[in-house]
Amino acid sequence: MTKFLKGQEQPIYSTRAHVFQIDPNTKKNWMPTSKHAVTVSYFYDSTRNVYRIISLDGSKAIINSTITPNMTFTKTSHKFGQWADSRANTVYGLGFSSEHHLAKFAEKFAEYKEAARMAKEKSLEKMELASSPSQESPADIHSPLTPPVTADLCRINGTGDDVTLSDVSPNSMLQSDLSPTTPTLAHSPATNKHWEAELAALKSNNAKLTAALLESTANVKQWKQQLAAYQDEAERLHKRVSELESQSSQTNVIKSQKTELNQTIEELECTLKAKEEEMVRLKEEVENAKQLQTQKDELTKKLEDTDMRNKELEEQLADLEQRLESSQVDQESLRKNLKTLLEILDGKIFELTELRDNLAKLIEDS
Repeated sequence: MTKFLKGQEQPIYSTRAHVFQIDPNTKKNWMPTSKHAVTVSYFYDSTRNVYRIISLDGSKAIINSTITPNMTFTKTSHKFGQWADSRANTVYGLGFSSEHHLAKFAEKFAEYKEAARMAKEKSLEKMELASSPSQESPADIHSPLTPPVTADLCRINGTGDDVTLSDVSPNSMLQSDLSPTTPTLAHSPATNKHWEAELAALKSNNAKLTAALLESTANVKQWKQQLAAYQDEAERLHKRVSELESQSSQTNVIKSQKTELNQTIEELECTLKAKEEEMVRLKEEVENAKQLQTQKDELTKKLEDTDMRNKELEEQLADLEQRLESSQVDQESLRKNLKTLLEILDGKIFELTELRDNLAKLIEDS
């Protein structure tokens, strides 16, 4: 969690959905990228003013999409929505458990898309100011003090035409029919390491949030103890700085040690602030746990109803088998009916399995 916070990228909204991607060959069929519903989160990078949609299935990133002003989220049904990411050369699809979750995700998408648009306009204004020539001395245009605008300025806030390597998946080097003009990016070993480190940080953040939800009361006490420990450490370091300044006669050594201690103090203060923010988030997670319990009860009821329907279908299937054995004349007709009932039974069993998986996941999350 600490490593993740140092990157200034924070999760600002999360939901659960089934994730799909368009078939790169047919460009028509959907391919599921997760076996069950996973967490899909909006992240905000305050240093670059970038909004991203990220989803992990275990340690694998199945969505890593940077929101740009030209993106559009489309509702194709009352529980399914999609958007095209030209940078990743694909189309993402999300299947939600209810229309409310879909509407909330679409609302957040529009909100962060507008924020990305405003950020891009501000970055363009900065680029225009940086590229405007001086009125006093034309010779200063190429001065080392005022470097010319380069392609790197187009990457400000992650909303330019170029794409930073940390915002693209490894498969984004391939050209796609979805965006034939998307540039191909070469990934160096250093870039791959950065990507792996980012995935590890995201996975660690997700695991810690889940554990904190289950043990919120104990964690709050632990944060308070850590805060007190950090404060004591900060006071000790301040005293140490004062002692070094008064006792040491080596001025250069003292200044060097003082700088290091001040940096340590600043890091501890940042950690204290991060812990305080974490405590606030934990309180919010505890409140959300009540909603998860309600959803769990609803899923339990649906599971019982599905079991009853399953038993009824099994009885109908047994009756059809007896009729099939006793009647040779109607064998072909009964075979067709049996096939239809088998398909219905498979669908119900699939729904039952999905409901059990969702219930198990909710129990784990709660």
